[in-house]
Amino acid sequence: MKLLARYNRVTLATTIVVMLITGIIYYVAIKLILINDVDKDLVVEENEIFEYVNQNHQLPQVFESNEQQITFTGARPGSVTRQFVDTLYKNIPSGRHRHHHHRGEEFESGRGLISSVAVGAKYYQILIVKSTVETEDLLKIIVGITLGVILLLLLVLFMTNRLLLNRLWQPFHNLLKELRLFNISDNRSILQPETNIDEFKELNQAVAAMSSRVKNDYKDLKTFTENASHELLTPIAVINSKLDSLLQTENFSQQQSKLLNDLYGAVSRLTRLNHAMLLLVKIENHLVGERQAVDVRRVVDELIIQFEEIFHDKELKVNYKLSDLIIDTNPYLLDVLLNNLLSNAIRHNLHSGEISIQLAANKLIIRNTGENVALQTDQVFKRFQKSSSSEGSGLGLTISKQICENLGFTLDYKFDGRFHSFTTTF
Repeated sequence: MKLLARYNRVTLATTIVVMLITGIIYYVAIKLILINDVDKDLVVEENEIFEYVNQNHQLPQVFESNEQQITFTGARPGSVTRQFVDTLYKNIPSGRHRHHHHRGEEFESGRGLISSVAVGAKYYQILIVKSTVETEDLLKIIVGITLGVILLLLLVLFMTNRLLLNRLWQPFHNLLKELRLFNISDNRSILQPETNIDEFKELNQAVAAMSSRVKNDYKDLKTFTENASHELLTPIAVINSKLDSLLQTENFSQQQSKLLNDLYGAVSRLTRLNHAMLLLVKIENHLVGERQAVDVRRVVDELIIQFEEIFHDKELKVNYKLSDLIIDTNPYLLDVLLNNLLSNAIRHNLHSGEISIQLAANKLIIRNTGENVALQTDQVFKRFQKSSSSEGSGLGLTISKQICENLGFTLDYKFDGRFHSFTTTF
């Protein structure tokens, strides 16, 4: 989940919870205030009854209206407790004061005050009831307005966060785009997006400093590798020449001949490793020539013919199905790529194993039998990753992967339980 989406969710969720709690408190407070106003009106009416009784020594005339209803009921002295109650208000259908919220009911919600009064020797319970429908209607209007304001506030907050935060985070997204385009082997520096935010300025400076250090370290390592490979050419050539001269002499014992063969094999591996390192340097520096139209099928046919003796020596069964395919690429790098993949399929195959080569639909799939264990996909293309029994340099698949990246191809590995497959998509 993106940070902006997470922030918006947390902000909106927090706002909604706060608004709900605030709305409930607001609703209860308004309701209490309105009920308190009704209670005050009931008390005023109660006091008027008391004044009338004190002056006239009799109960006031009882009548019903849509404003209030008063009833007197005889009771035992001291049996009535003064209290406010929620009760029902009898709706009077006749007259112009009939309430439009009645909708045919005989009773509607009301608020009552139970009190008592003594008229001479008689004791009466007083019930004063006022309708609370208008109060509830007013409360509903207030609640509706409040909900509307909350929804409008949430909408404005969401749109503000979406627009404002997108602008605020734009320097970060620009820097992230620059990091995606960052290539350690080119001379292009990471552009620092303009921003007035201190944290983003610090981030830009840290990324620029880091990329500069990484490029310098890479250049130093590349220079060292290139220089070391070039410096090794001369001593390797001298050792090969001396070994050739030494092998042409006579009178060697069996032990001396074995030692010389071991030395010759070691120097040969060192020569291949040096050539591989030089090739990697050339690929990384884009020093391998121009592109041109290449017939992939012809290149694969030629490689199969070149490896025929090796196939025969290891008694490998080779199946191939090749379709015509012409691509625009570097012929030298393509030849190295296919040579490495086919050599890898031979080197890591079983004796009397199988190799399958399929060229079709813009893909080249080379499959081979081998150890019944899948290779680690995150390690198979790393430098010097090889099995203990391999006699290779450990750079073949690394060079193949580097060539594919340089030419815009993709190279994937898969194990299906029997065959190890390397798929090159042009």
